Amino acid sequence: MTCSQPPASILTTRASGIAARVATVGHMLRESMQRHTICGAAVSFVSGINELDMRIAVSGSYGHKFTSLGNNLAHAQMSRSHMDFLSSKLRLICVVSTLLFLGAVGSVRFAYAQQNRGRQAAANNARPNGSPSGGEVHILPVQGNISMLVGAGGNITVQAGDDGILLVDSGVASMSDKVLDAIRPLSKRPLVYIINSDDRLDHIGGNENLGKEGRPVPTDSQRYAITDRVAASHAYIIAFQTVLDRMSAPTGQASAMPQEAWPNDTYSVPQKNLYFNGEAVEIFHQPATTDGNSIVLFRRSDVVSAGDIFDPAEYPIIDVKNGGSIQSVLDGLNRLKEMVIPADHQEGGTLIIPGHGRLSDAADLAVYQQMVTIVRDRLKDMIKRGMTLEQVKAAQPTRDYDPIYGSTTGSWTTDMFIEAAYKSLSGKQQTSQSHGVN
Repeated sequence: MTCSQPPASILTTRASGIAARVATVGHMLRESMQRHTICGAAVSFVSGINELDMRIAVSGSYGHKFTSLGNNLAHAQMSRSHMDFLSSKLRLICVVSTLLFLGAVGSVRFAYAQQNRGRQAAANNARPNGSPSGGEVHILPVQGNISMLVGAGGNITVQAGDDGILLVDSGVASMSDKVLDAIRPLSKRPLVYIINSDDRLDHIGGNENLGKEGRPVPTDSQRYAITDRVAASHAYIIAFQTVLDRMSAPTGQASAMPQEAWPNDTYSVPQKNLYFNGEAVEIFHQPATTDGNSIVLFRRSDVVSAGDIFDPAEYPIIDVKNGGSIQSVLDGLNRLKEMVIPADHQEGGTLIIPGHGRLSDAADLAVYQQMVTIVRDRLKDMIKRGMTLEQVKAAQPTRDYDPIYGSTTGSWTTDMFIEAAYKSLSGKQQTSQSHGVN
């Protein structure tokens, strides 16, 4: 039985359909090769495939042409596989090159940051008790109506608005005139509040000079007469009760600070609230470097003034004699982490003004908190193994962090931090060295 040949019209239709598919494949290959700038010879080959459609449609040698077409399709598929392979290799090379480049840039930036931190630590060591060496103060706008004043000892947080000016800490006494000159243009109203975050001299030294230039402005939330609290010619100075206890003295004894510098509005509860310049100001008692630290949160501006609980420039200054401990510092840092909210996948969000050092955010706080946690755990393990203080110092438990936070000179050295942390964990309440501020 002889098989009949299909009509020429049917073969022509089938050939045209195949030719259209071949043209589509050729178009895809040509776009891929042009996109990845692959050799022009392959482009010419694919262009030749596109020309098959007309030749196959009008030719009568269908069997020969179908065989040739099958071979060409196989070559086209192989070429496309080669193109995909080359394309994937190019992408891999680009990714690897980019990673190497970013790694090199990151290494340079890390080294530069380390160098700058070393310089900052050296500058801090060169000025005793945190007093500035340059003699200049600078105002850095933070966000909302909050600014950070630097150069007067410890960092000073400034809130300014229609009600007047509020400060967190007052710097050293020698810089009070420059602090006043810097803050006066920020508001038409006078200084009203000074909040002391602790009792170190670089945080309370300017209380007397700045306080006497202030004027209390009672608000609806205060509901008391000015004469019942403090003379109308002096700003309110707010602090936790133990700060006043240390700055003053029992009757008949000389006090460490003049009476005009003492806090005149103390609190002894976990939290004290104000409403000033259109926003809530929350003052939290948080034992850390001493038993009298305060954290100040400006709710509308989304700024936290952390005081010496957080200091990205050096190890925590732990005053064991006055109730400080490394565990309390860590508790304070953990509390700060709960208060601070980062922006979504970027720097920013809640900003932190530390007791010293640069303006920070949640990421900076996390790095510092991890450092304190690791050092605490190392010291606890050494104490558990019965190591003495001298053995712990010789083991250098902070060695990997010393290039960033450590110091061998100045008012607060690495050895002093290790000793204070060790004694706070081992239950001893005295240190053999003083950090020169109280």
